[in-house]
Amino acid sequence: MVIKYDEKSCGIVLCREKDGTNLYLILHYPGGHWDLPKGHIESGENEHQTAARELLEETGVADFTFVDGFREEISYKYKKDKKMSNKQVIFFLAKTDLEEIKLSHEHHAFKWLPFGPAFNKLTFENAKNILKKVKNFLGE
Repeated sequence: MVIKYDEKSCGIVLCREKDGTNLYLILHYPGGHWDLPKGHIESGENEHQTAARELLEETGVADFTFVDGFREEISYKYKKDKKMSNKQVIFFLAKTDLEEIKLSHEHHAFKWLPFGPAFNKLTFENAKNILKKVKNFLGE
């Protein structure tokens, strides 16, 4: 069965190492939820380009490296303009050495957290599942 999506976005699970522990970047959205950086594909972009552009726009982070072999997809339905929208989101894994974030106007706050606290802080189950897959992928 082929699913038709009304929207497609791409995002990045961004991590950095501190004292031998991976810390994950999560963002606080105006709606009150905590989630991973992501955004809509623009015309002419591929998935990696979208993920990189969105990370830069939302966090100011341009200095990162994609981790080969990690690409995970989630999908969900939500109400947009009083009708249901079927959305697909592709996530990649990337690493950075940067700690400083320049948050966009789209977000209220950010946190760098180790797996357990990041997992607990994330609002949506699908984001938690992506973070679990990253943890397994990295062999943590």
